Amino acid sequence: MPVIIITGIPCSGKTTRTSELKEYFVNKVGKNVEVINEIDVVIKAGFDRNTFYADSKKEKSVRSDIKSATQRMLNTNDILIIDGSNYIKGYRYEIYCMTKLYKTPQCTIFCDIPIEHAWLWNEKRSETEQYRREIFDALVMRYETPNSKNRWDAPLFAVSAEDELKFDEIYRSLYEVKAPKPNLSTQCPPLSSTNYLYELDTVTQEVVNAILSAKQLGIEREFKIPGYSGTVQNPCTTAQLMRLRRQFLTYSKMQQIEINQIAMLFIQYLNKSL
Repeated sequence: MPVIIITGIPCSGKTTRTSELKEYFVNKVGKNVEVINEIDVVIKAGFDRNTFYADSKKEKSVRSDIKSATQRMLNTNDILIIDGSNYIKGYRYEIYCMTKLYKTPQCTIFCDIPIEHAWLWNEKRSETEQYRREIFDALVMRYETPNSKNRWDAPLFAVSAEDELKFDEIYRSLYEVKAPKPNLSTQCPPLSSTNYLYELDTVTQEVVNAILSAKQLGIEREFKIPGYSGTVQNPCTTAQLMRLRRQFLTYSKMQQIEINQIAMLFIQYLNKSL
C-alpha cells in the first residue's frame, strides 16, 4: 500500500492530520486506510509516553515493532499512514528502503509549527496525555527536519497549523506516479557468490576500520576510504559505526546485493544515516 509518513515535533497536530487524510481517502477516494499510531504502540507495549521517550532502548524496541508492522501491511492499493514523531532521518530512510523493496510509492507530511505553539497545545491536553517540559524539549532538540532534497523525504508536504492539506496533490503523488524501481540496495538478485556473507562482513569491516584509523589521526569528518572510491562525510562515534554496520549487514543479508557494490552502498548508507 502507498505509505504516508507523518512527522513533526510533539503536539504539532500529527494525529489531527492523520484523521483528515483518512477521512479524505476513505470518503472521497474510496480507499481502505490503515493507521499505525506511534503512541498507540507505546501504550500497547506498556509504557507511559514520558518514561518511554526518556529511554532510548524502549524507543528502539517500538521503532522495530512499527517497521515490522509496516512490512506486514504493505500492498499496492490501500493507504498506510505512519503517525508518529518519525524524528530520525535514518529511520525515515529505512522506511523508504522498505517501500522501494515492495515497489510502493510514499510521501511525507511535515507538521511544521512553532515550538511554543506546540507547547501551548501540549498544555491544553489532559494531564495523562501531556509531555513533561524536559521530555518535550529533548524531543525538539533531537528532531531532524525533513528535507525535500532527500529522496526518502520526497515528495514532502509541509503544513502549518493554519494550512489545509493539499489532498489532490497528495493523491497524485501516491497514485499517479510509477511504482519506484528497486535499486541495488533494495532488490533481491540471485546469489552472486558462495562466499557472499564473508565478503559482506570483510568489506564493511574494512570501511569501519578505515574511519576509526582516520579518527585516531585526528580526522573528524570527510573520511576517505582507501581502496574504494567513496568518502564518509559526517563525524561519527564508534558506537554509531557499530550500530549502523549491524543494520546494514541485516538488510544486506536479506537482500543479497552484488559483491562489487557492497562498499559503495555501505558508504552511501553511512552518509545518509549519520
